[in-house]
Amino acid sequence: MGRFVPVPSVKPTAFLFDWDNTLVDTFELIYTCTNAALAHVGRPTWSFEEARRRTHLSARDSAIDFFGDRWREAHKVYYQTFEAEHLNTLTPFFDAADLLDVLAARGIPLGVVSNKRGSYLRAEVDKLGWTARFSAIVGAQDAPKDKPHADPALLALRHMGLEPSRCVYMVGDTVADVGCAYAAGLTAVLQRPEAPRPGEFHPHDPHFFAQNPTSLKKLLTEIGFI
Repeated sequence: MGRFVPVPSVKPTAFLFDWDNTLVDTFELIYTCTNAALAHVGRPTWSFEEARRRTHLSARDSAIDFFGDRWREAHKVYYQTFEAEHLNTLTPFFDAADLLDVLAARGIPLGVVSNKRGSYLRAEVDKLGWTARFSAIVGAQDAPKDKPHADPALLALRHMGLEPSRCVYMVGDTVADVGCAYAAGLTAVLQRPEAPRPGEFHPHDPHFFAQNPTSLKKLLTEIGFI
């Protein structure tokens, strides 16, 4: 089950959520697009698990590492594949909307901070009819640097009229999300089915862990934070 991650100790006053594979299930498409781009430039394709482990940075921060000096070609193939399908295959986690509704009903401001390109991110949020749920929607290239840097979280908080603090919970499924939370001085919430492995996030362990939106809501309710 992995190492124990303590329950939260600071009551939340705002939430920033990652998008892909935190609120919506999009990994199958990301996997398909990445392997199409790798194959196009003659690089070995990835297994599902390798893709999960490696696809957490934004495109501008991972392009050369993934695709080498043919990264521009690879990006063209990736986004051609992505644009054809991303709005048709968009699937929110079944319990995500309920969590957002519970938080909003308590007057807690909500934002999205993603390493997906901002224009695509906002189109997806709008496709689900969720735009009004969020006070800020920040994607890759909207800020000077992308996650794990602090910039996109700080930009979202400025849009929300808030200051960074441990009272702001940043919820995501990857090391980039945890790193961004630490860089911005927020509370890092790891949300994914698998508990963190020993040393996986060293030196910045998530402040606490939940398996999915339902688990996060249950935990916050049980300790009287929502």
